[in-house]
Parts: sequence; C-alpha cells; structure tokens
Amino acid sequence: MKIIGINGSPRSQGNTAKLLSAFLDGASGGGAATTAYFLEGLRLHGCVSCMACKNNDGFCAIDDDMQKIYAEIQAASALMLAFPLYMWQMTAQTKLLVDRLYAFLRPDFTNLLRGEKKLLLGVTQGNPDAEKFKPYLANTAAMLKFVGFDVVDTIVVAGTRDTADIEKQTAKLAQAREWGEKLARA
Repeated sequence: MKIIGINGSPRSQGNTAKLLSAFLDGASGGGAATTAYFLEGLRLHGCVSCMACKNNDGFCAIDDDMQKIYAEIQAASALMLAFPLYMWQMTAQTKLLVDRLYAFLRPDFTNLLRGEKKLLLGVTQGNPDAEKFKPYLANTAAMLKFVGFDVVDTIVVAGTRDTADIEKQTAKLAQAREWGEKLARA
C-alpha cells in the first residue's frame, strides 16, 4: 500500500510539516510505503483552462512537477493534504495543486481516479478557535469529494503561529498518527 502526504505550507519545517510527518509516521508504522511532497519546492503552474485534460483522459498539457503528483495520487490508496490557513483559505501553493486536480474530472464531471482514494485534510491555523473556519473547511472537503476523493476527516490544529506550537498539541499529533496507521491497515 502507498500513502502520500502533500504539504502546502511555504515553511518546510513548520507546524504543517510536523503534522504531516506524524501522519506519515503512523502510515509507515502501519506498513504503508510513504512519500512526502512539499509544494513550495516544486515547479507548479496554475491551470490555464486549455481543456486538454478533457480530451486526453485527464492528461494535463502543462509540463511541470504536477505530472509526478498526478502519478503519485493515482498510485496511492490514501493521502493527506496538509496546509495552513492564510486569510481564511488554503495557501497559494495548495490552491495551485487543487486547481490542477480538475484534470481528474471528465467532461461529464465523473472522476478519473483509479480506485478509492482516502483523503485526510490536515489544517494548521494561527487562530486559537478550531471552529473559526469550519464553513471554509467543509466547503474544501465537499469540493475534494466532488473531484472523487473519499474525505475521511479534517484535523484542525489551532493556535499554531510559532513553528514549535504544534509540539504542545500532542493529542492532535497522535490523531494524525492514528489516521495514518488506520489508513495503512485498511
């Protein structure tokens, strides 16, 4: 079984990276092969609405690092999409990836994903109120379900401004590890 993690934070050693690492540690402990991708270090371009993916069974015409991410998503059984919230939304890096997931939709809006893809959202936010952005996160989960992912849960780690803040939230890190192990054993 293969499980991947995608980090949409511009900080490679920040709270989001630590949350993703806990998830992947759990998945690895559960027997899955794991890989992490840090969007900040990849060459990704925005969707240009050329519609080539609608005529080529989901193959995107943009030649960048997203081609590898497409293949990794197709090969994986589960993944965590982790990102911090900036200005009530996912980061620009994450939005680039999400827009490019359009290639997984046929013209009739059925999906081109191979097999079931379990998806866990991992969210960090500076605001200490974990419920503050609940409507946005519900909308994000619904959009990813529309693309064809089976969104199993959303872990929100609130009050994470400084890069070590997540280390104080051991229950959230344990929850991420548990989800990783659970998905690996499914």
